[in-house]
Amino acid sequence: MSAIFNFQSLLTVILLLICTCAYIRAMAPSLIDKNKTGLLGIFWKCARIGERKSPWVACCCVIMAFSILFLQ
Repeated sequence: MSAIFNFQSLLTVILLLICTCAYIRAMAPSLIDKNKTGLLGIFWKCARIGERKSPWVACCCVIMAFSILFLQ
């Protein structure tokens, strides 16, 4: 099954995208900051979410990891 049709897999992909974009922006900000609009602007937006809502994103990552490891 593709991640598009499985809701839990879609949430996992979105969380991984947010965490990856925030990490890349922390290490090399020029890669993310040069594309703030358009299709590649999605990565900038995900990085901003990861930076500003980091406690919530971290909590969601822990909950997702728990559900993947112990509930499936």
